[in-house]
Order: sequence, then structure tokens, then C-alpha cells
Amino acid sequence: MPVKTPAPRGGVRQRKVAARVEQSGGRAAPMREFSRSLPMALLRAREAVMRHFRASLRKHALTEQQWRILRALAGVDTIEVTELARSAYLLGPSLSRILRDLEQRGLIERRSVKTDLRRGLVSISAEGLRLIEAVAPSSEAIYAEMTRRYGADRLAALHEMLSALEASLADMPLPGNGHLKDEDDDASL
Repeated sequence: MPVKTPAPRGGVRQRKVAARVEQSGGRAAPMREFSRSLPMALLRAREAVMRHFRASLRKHALTEQQWRILRALAGVDTIEVTELARSAYLLGPSLSRILRDLEQRGLIERRSVKTDLRRGLVSISAEGLRLIEAVAPSSEAIYAEMTRRYGADRLAALHEMLSALEASLADMPLPGNGHLKDEDDDASL
């Protein structure tokens, strides 16, 4: 039989912690429940979406990261590698490996900037564009079904809310270093 925690005499926060202790069988972290953390909610939503796309990507021998790069490249003529890393939300070492693999498959083309050989430029190849055209019907069908299930208005509102959240946090200093740029990807979950 579970042991009841005595009712706290403190404020609302203390009562909430005490309630979590009782519900969890005696353990409570001094923070919100794991399932209620924003990073976890966003990861769960991402997983709910991405699991529908993975079979199509596997059919075309693509990883999620490779697909992100091809999608980013399809919208530009040429892009610098550092800008591609930012737009595809990939760290440099991962991007280097993925670009090497995509180049070996003939899906992208790379070259150096003539005035600064340290800077690299990337573009999608004709073969890469053909692959996007092959994946697009399946991808669009998945989007259509998701829109049907969730609702076009709700999906548009979700996109707006996520954009607003991103914008509102853009200039928020990062804990511990006061910098605005985070180099650790998602290590702070």
C-alpha cells in the first residue's frame, strides 16, 4: 500500500510537487513531468509525422537527413555548405558525410568558391531532381492525408504557432553562456 505524503503547508508549487510525488510512488523531479516537456512534445509530434514518410524514403534508399538536404537544395540554384547546414539543421560533421554519400550517388554537385577554396558550394544534380520527382507523389499523398485528418485550418495554425514560437525564442539567451547560438544540436533535452 502506497505511503501518503503529508499535505504541504507551502504554496501552490509545493502542493503540485507533493501531488507528483504521491502519483509517482515517491519520486519527483523539481521540474515539469517528462511527458509535458516542450522538447519531448515536439519530438513526439515529429515522430508521429515522420513515421509515415520513412517507408517511402527507404524505398528510394534515402535517410531522413539526406531527404532534408535534397529538399533544401531543390529550392535554390547553389548554396554554401555552411548555409545548407543551417537550413537543414545538421551539424557540420554529419553534413560532410551525407554530402559525400549524395555526391557518390550523383544526386548533388559540389565545388569550391574560386576566391576562397575553404568555402564549398553545393547544388542538386539532374539525377537529384529526378529522385525528388519520384518521391514527390508519395510525399504529397501523405501530406494530403495528414491534412484531411488534422484539418487544413488547424495545420496552417500549427505552422503559424511553430513559426511564432521559433521567432520568440530566437533572441533568448541560452542558459549558462548567454550566447544566442547553440552548437549542441538537441543535447539540452
